[in-house]
Amino acid sequence: MADEELEALRQRRLGEIRAEHGDPAADPSQQEAKQREAEIRNTILAQVLDQAARARLSNLALVKPDKAKAVENYLIQMARFGQLAGKVSEQGLIEILEKVSQQTEKKTTVKFNRRKVLDSDEEDDY
Repeated sequence: MADEELEALRQRRLGEIRAEHGDPAADPSQQEAKQREAEIRNTILAQVLDQAARARLSNLALVKPDKAKAVENYLIQMARFGQLAGKVSEQGLIEILEKVSQQTEKKTTVKFNRRKVLDSDEEDDY
């Protein structure tokens, strides 16, 4: 009986680990939901963007997936609220990219901490 309980615990823990790491075999309903969401996003973007803008966005997704996701979310939100008039051209997408870049721009600063080092000349004065 202890072997059966141990095996059940192993199977449960294996399922938890697979779910944590996003293993597609862990939950088929989650995988289907993600696939449906991706299809909906693609259809909305196909309706909103022209061909050149879509190509630019897909190139951006290869290089910077997080920025491409932010732009996609922004475009989908604008489309849902009716803020887009017609299809977005490549130039319009570039302007949106610049807006998103300005919002997510990280300010980096460099601060130098200079240490006071004793000179060998100062030691001889004593």
